[in-house]
Parts: sequence; structure tokens; C-alpha cells
Amino acid sequence: MTVTLRPAAAEDLMAVGMLHQRSRVAAYSSFLPPATLADPAPEAMGRYWVERWEWERGNHRMTLAERAGELVGFSYVGPDDGGDPVTGLLHAIHLEPTEQGRGVGRELMIDALAGMRVRGWRRAVLWVLRGNTHARRFYERGGWAATGTERDDWIGPTLTPQLRYARRV
Repeated sequence: MTVTLRPAAAEDLMAVGMLHQRSRVAAYSSFLPPATLADPAPEAMGRYWVERWEWERGNHRMTLAERAGELVGFSYVGPDDGGDPVTGLLHAIHLEPTEQGRGVGRELMIDALAGMRVRGWRRAVLWVLRGNTHARRFYERGGWAATGTERDDWIGPTLTPQLRYARRV
């Protein structure tokens, strides 16, 4: 079955949050403690997206991937968090764990980059958890390269090292 992409709407955000929580547990469980991944609960993650969307929908874009009418993934892009006006930030690509390796992430990445081009951004950046080697390989296959910039950020009670990646749009 083919995957279709469409813009997110407010009524999708609770489902997005629940998928986001399932995705992060599956993706991060090999290198983050279970207690870190247990919180927030899926419903709380949904409320997080409802609130975030309220503030960011004017300059951010969320795309949903659906298979047979069911949500299987999403991407989220917006302006660069460093303030560079020609750079867009890929905040997230998250998939249902069963969709890994089926091409959905690639479709979402291609769509996110196309959306950045439409907005006039010439460069794309993202942050990826250092321990997430699967995601790092995915982005590298998609033409992204580590910039050498690193940061530490919190996921719940756990400080996580993150790497900055970039590519031309």
C-alpha cells in the first residue's frame, strides 16, 4: 500500500503526540534509561503538540504520512533555531516503529526539504542524539553531514549529547 502525505491539522495533534511517544521509545530504548522514556505519557505528548502547534503553526510546517488512512509518521520543520534567515530546521521525523525501513522516513525527508525550498531556505540543519546511530545513518544516506557542532539537552531527567547535521536544500 502506498503512503500519502498531507499537511497536519489541529485535530491530528493528539494522534501525532501518541505516535511521537511510541517512536521515541522504540528509537531511543537502546541508549536511554526506561524511566526517561516512560515520561511523558502518550496523552501528555499529544497535549504538548496541541500547545506547541498553537504557538508555532504560523512559521512551522507539519506533514503527516498515512497508510490506508492511518497515521504512520510525521515531519516538522521551521526556521533555524540559530536565527539564520536562509536556513530551515528539521525538528523531527518520527515513524510508527513498524514503519522503519519501509521508505516512509525518506518520503517525509524529501517532502520536508522541498517545503524548505519553497520557503526560500537554502540550507537545512537538524539535531540528532549522538547515541541514535540508526537515525544518524538515515540522515547521512540522505545527504546530511555532521557539522562538528554539539550540544547537550535534556530529555526528561537525562542529559543527552546531540550532534548538528546540515545539508544544502
